[in-house]
Amino acid sequence: MWKSNVDPWSKIQTPEWSCYSDAQNAIIEEAFLKNQTFVILDNRCIDFKRMIQIFDNDQKKQRPVRRNALTEDKLPQEERFLFDTVIPKLSFGKQYGWVPPFILEVRKSLKLKAKQLPSNDEVIIPMIVEKAALGIIDEGKLVGERSKAEAIAEELMLQKNRGVKEVWKCCANLYTRPSFLYRKLNEAMRFLGSEEDEQLWRDKVRTLGPFCLLLWDNPFKSKLSKNIILYRGVTLHEEHIATYQTLLKNPDEYHSFQAFTSCSRNQETAELVGNALFIMEVEYAFTANIAGESSVPAEEEELIFPGVCFSVQRVKFDDKNKKPLIYLKLRQRLNGMYNLFYLDLCT
Repeated sequence: MWKSNVDPWSKIQTPEWSCYSDAQNAIIEEAFLKNQTFVILDNRCIDFKRMIQIFDNDQKKQRPVRRNALTEDKLPQEERFLFDTVIPKLSFGKQYGWVPPFILEVRKSLKLKAKQLPSNDEVIIPMIVEKAALGIIDEGKLVGERSKAEAIAEELMLQKNRGVKEVWKCCANLYTRPSFLYRKLNEAMRFLGSEEDEQLWRDKVRTLGPFCLLLWDNPFKSKLSKNIILYRGVTLHEEHIATYQTLLKNPDEYHSFQAFTSCSRNQETAELVGNALFIMEVEYAFTANIAGESSVPAEEEELIFPGVCFSVQRVKFDDKNKKPLIYLKLRQRLNGMYNLFYLDLCT
């Protein structure tokens, strides 16, 4: 934390402290635990010996910093579970089959041949990893987090010759970390299906597409998940809740999640965040249990893959927790055109 008073050295003002972002905290904490004397963020230096922050190498721009330990029961990454993974103007999207349009465009951008995926052609993995690393750095520059982006890219590059399974585990771990990476990826993918916003996701195919492909092509799971219950705490406005109540009139009508969607197998964990709770019965769908790869295993995270479809089965209010419960049924749906693409890619 850094002291954010107008005069940070005043002994009269009541101390005011502001938190660094999750991504910045991760960099600072790693350096601190390695007993480094300082760490450089993009426009500031944290001096651990003097516990001060220096802006732009200007010794006159100094502020005190302090380190607070979090309690173990605090959920540190609730933002990822709350993140809106659907079209901003809607709470869901239309169906588009097994292979998201984003992945199809990434494949074209990388000039992959028919049937080529990292999981069935390891020769292409180093090339895709290198492009993913460069794209992550480019995105980091755009959001003012170049240092974090370079650290992420370096870690990913260490896996490029270790095979698809190690690369995928690394990508899953990086996705769960507090950084711009999952936010920018899902920001792009949630616009899928919105014609007026199409260019917004197409612009990210080059930079975020290779990483997305590596995460989407899970080499550990060739079969669908079946008969499991997942939970997701969300923040919904009243009009969104009303929309789900309207959808309840057509329980056989399906819509889809546009982006990677973080859930938990543990209801108590999911209930810690948001003002509403999705309770999702997975009949058959592509999901991945990434608790073993997660930077926070206690979250018991299950990742729902883009394109998984849902129907609304029930909406009720939980008097105990004072929040609506929205019951969904999840299925992997196909349509003719994208089913042919899937067969072309994976058979």
